[in-house]
Amino acid sequence: MKYFLAVDIGASSGRHFITWKNENDELEYKEIFRFKNGLEKRNSHLCWNLEGLFTNIKEGLKECKKQGVIPESLGIDTWGCDFVLLDSEGKILGDSVAYRDNRTEGYMEKLNSLIGAEELYQRTGIQRQPFNTIYQLMSIKDKNPEILEKANTFLMIPDYFHYLLSGQISNEYTNATTTALVNTESKDWDWELIKLLGLPEKIFMPILKPGKKIGRLSEDIEKEVGFSCDIVLPCTHDTGSAIAAIPLSENKSGENKPVLYISSGTWSLLGSELFEANKNHKSFIHNYTNEGGYGENGFGNRYRFLKNIMGLWMLQSVKKELEERSANVISFDELDKEAKESCIKSIVACNDKCFLAPSSMIDAVQTFCQKRKLRVPQTAGELARVIYESLARCYAEAIKELEDILNCSFEELYIVGGGSKSALLNLFTERCTGLKIIAGPSEATAIGNCLIQMLCNGEYKNLAEARQAVRNKVLKNGGK
Repeated sequence: MKYFLAVDIGASSGRHFITWKNENDELEYKEIFRFKNGLEKRNSHLCWNLEGLFTNIKEGLKECKKQGVIPESLGIDTWGCDFVLLDSEGKILGDSVAYRDNRTEGYMEKLNSLIGAEELYQRTGIQRQPFNTIYQLMSIKDKNPEILEKANTFLMIPDYFHYLLSGQISNEYTNATTTALVNTESKDWDWELIKLLGLPEKIFMPILKPGKKIGRLSEDIEKEVGFSCDIVLPCTHDTGSAIAAIPLSENKSGENKPVLYISSGTWSLLGSELFEANKNHKSFIHNYTNEGGYGENGFGNRYRFLKNIMGLWMLQSVKKELEERSANVISFDELDKEAKESCIKSIVACNDKCFLAPSSMIDAVQTFCQKRKLRVPQTAGELARVIYESLARCYAEAIKELEDILNCSFEELYIVGGGSKSALLNLFTERCTGLKIIAGPSEATAIGNCLIQMLCNGEYKNLAEARQAVRNKVLKNGGK
């Protein structure tokens, strides 16, 4: 058997996940190892514990060895926008501050004084979000200039982990595009923009496409975990990998026809897969983004044209608070059951900035309702119901925008990622949108990561064939 390993790290957890083909040439997959992730307060900022994450990455590799599942290759994907700056010795400068931190407040407006918002959109195609990398770097330049002066290398988070495993430095395309520093025409860093911002050009590495083999585990890592393997760049942005695993039938995937999807997890990413960037005025007004996707014929072969919706972050935060208050573990299944039995009809605006990083999500939801004279949710079931119904309403509104922008209509909605397991959310979404829902796979990100490695290894001839294998598996497993 040839095994392929995805290390898929999200905002709340990470997992080691393998795929392989069975004796009937069918796609198989399973989770090997899981670990927690979360934000920590350091020096008054919300930060990631990269040291702890890397320790868990290695522990998962050791578990592969223990189970006798030695991969041909591995690749790492994470969320977008966040990065590290390394000095000349390869050490991190400063703290690994997370995108939910407030250090970028006011920088969207500050950038507007240097370059108009729509002009920036025409260059990069990226949505206006306060957490974008471009604003994070501007904040560092203003508040911690000594860090940029010492910086030798800029790496997105998965690039950094690939570097720790292999010693090889690379900037992968799909995650690089989330920075709002990559030009949609050249598919390279926008050097004019970088000069305008006064950022050091030397720190940005050549951009490599997903599916590129960059090296092998270093000797030190091989000695520690007990084996070596290739490192292949997946779509290192988790949504890029998730969209690669949309279970399209083979006869649809090659058509230049928009496909509607939601990658449902901490964020709900709703959009279409396009074959060229869409930067028209409507796209700009509705704040749709053009992030790079997997391309078989070079860069820019596919774009993730999508909108960020706050997503299950709201429910995850409520669940965590409820557990802290009660000192009991609460399952998502329990929340779904209680939400189904609730009859509250209050709707909140999921993308309101009050839900981005509140000290208490429960208080944020209740305060939002209180201020608007809506019924205030009190129980766990009522809170979950409000969030689910609000997400479904938000999806429906975004789909109408998308149909207007693309001048098309949709009949089906593919929902992949962890949120696809919620039958209740899927039901509300179906009611609100009137679309046929095709749910699963729930581990689309990890599967898509592995598919790109398998394509690199020649296991599939193209993405259409790989997606058909996922579709066959989803239909066989009932959407799981």
